[in-house]
Amino acid sequence: MKQKIDVILNYFNNQFPDAKCELEYNSPYQLLVAVILSAQCTDKRVNIVTKELFKVAPTPIKMLELGEERLKQIIHSCGFYNNKSKSIISATKSIIDNHNGEIPNNMEQLSSLNGVGRKTANVVLSEAFKQPAIAVDTHVHRVSKRLGLTSLNSTPEKCEQDLLKIVPPSAQAKFHIQTVWFGRYFCKSLNPKCEDCKLKSICKRK
Repeated sequence: MKQKIDVILNYFNNQFPDAKCELEYNSPYQLLVAVILSAQCTDKRVNIVTKELFKVAPTPIKMLELGEERLKQIIHSCGFYNNKSKSIISATKSIIDNHNGEIPNNMEQLSSLNGVGRKTANVVLSEAFKQPAIAVDTHVHRVSKRLGLTSLNSTPEKCEQDLLKIVPPSAQAKFHIQTVWFGRYFCKSLNPKCEDCKLKSICKRK
């Protein structure tokens, strides 16, 4: 497995040397909000929405002042706006009441916020706080199964644990982003660009 992950990491580093999170934000709080909005929505759409949202609600206090109904109107085009607005407002209240308005920098406290699961928490930990972490979204899960880094019937939680065992801590944050890019632009769910992929020899997709 070490040889396989070395091959994958080298390929990703050559293919996506400048890969970075495509969500636009100016603080850990804004990143958290953007990640919540990104569920089943494109980063491009989220960035359009947050450009307007963060003009009026860039901080937890301003978000509560904005209120849930106005928030729904602004984030409507992201989809699932009722649930997302409830999660954002609830998490924001907890951040203010329990964390002095600051985003917690550990998994236990982050994942205790309403609407914040392991994937969202891992994105914040790795991106905002530069901690070793691998967020397993739909792209990471799909690519990991195809490349044999986790079993074909694994859950996102099992996939995360499998990846943490084989990806060096120093490479985990970048691996997550590179895998997202690979899954988003090449190893797509439908019509992946297999003919151009140098990893097809180890791919389990038939």
